Amino acid sequence: MKILRRYILKELAGPFLFAFVVTTFAFMAGNMIKLADLVVNKGVDLLSVGKLFFYMLPWLFTFTVPISVLTATLLTFGRLSSDNEIIAMRASGISLYKLVFPLIMLGLVISLISYELNDWILPRLRFETRKLIAQIGAKNPTAYLEAGTFIKAFKGYIVFIYGIDKNKLTNIRIYQPQEGRPTRTIIAQKGEIEYIKERDAVRLKLINGTVDEPNPKDPSNFYKLNFKTYFMTLDLREGRNLDFDKKKSDMSIDELSQEIKKLKAEGVNITPLLIEIHKKISYSFSSLIFILIGIPLALMAKRGEKSIGFVLSVFVIAAFYLLQLAGEALAIKGVMIPALGMWLPNIVFGVIGPVMIFWMAEQ
Repeated sequence: MKILRRYILKELAGPFLFAFVVTTFAFMAGNMIKLADLVVNKGVDLLSVGKLFFYMLPWLFTFTVPISVLTATLLTFGRLSSDNEIIAMRASGISLYKLVFPLIMLGLVISLISYELNDWILPRLRFETRKLIAQIGAKNPTAYLEAGTFIKAFKGYIVFIYGIDKNKLTNIRIYQPQEGRPTRTIIAQKGEIEYIKERDAVRLKLINGTVDEPNPKDPSNFYKLNFKTYFMTLDLREGRNLDFDKKKSDMSIDELSQEIKKLKAEGVNITPLLIEIHKKISYSFSSLIFILIGIPLALMAKRGEKSIGFVLSVFVIAAFYLLQLAGEALAIKGVMIPALGMWLPNIVFGVIGPVMIFWMAEQ
């Protein structure tokens, strides 16, 4: 029996590594483009970008490891079933329960490791990522700037820039919301940005544009003023205080529990924190759940083609995370308690999988 267990685990290893590399690369591709942009276009040093890359990996593993486990299970048992090896093993007197037992133990071990990752490592790395991004912004304000998005990193202003090339800007829109008065707007064809370290601010040189200036006779209204060159200074909001508070995703389960006690005493709604706790735990055990549902699906397919395994894995993953999103939405609205909402996909697949295994084992 030990030989068979080793054989099954060995067969599982190849598809798992293949799926892990492919999914991790796919998830990382978009982030790699953003990280490369920080180096090439925004002048951020390689050491800081390397740290960001390192901090992102554990977050990706929370998704890529369960997906890889499911894909490997489907491919491995699909091949064993199509080659009639499962039939041969069972004909030799080995029950299906004994065949799936090592995989279930493997799923449990991976889930316990994932629990430590989600509870201890990942929250700390998320918090370090936020601090590092703030530090990068303080040292190099162009890292805050992203073309085609509304930038709110500057105190009192909202900035929209169509084109950014290092410190060169093109087609700039700057909005200054004012209480009880119209929003002041500054438009420029191009410009340059320079960091003022002493003031923790940036100096903008705007070229060829218009600016709203208060009307001396009626300050509540503006008139348009054309300019060839216009200088303005914007304060960095986040660069001034790098000791910011932790978000709920930055906290461990113990920290979330302490925060719940404190907020509960103050009469504050603690549902988001309860959702976060159960999300961390339920995500951790998704690898075990995927093995439980993957084994019977692979045996039912009875085909060895990899395409079948990948199609089934996509279907199961989509259904699992859609159920998780639905459960979270229902928990936020108060229709479900947070525990049930976040454990909904685990419960559904965790019941269906063993029932199917039992049904097949008894045939």
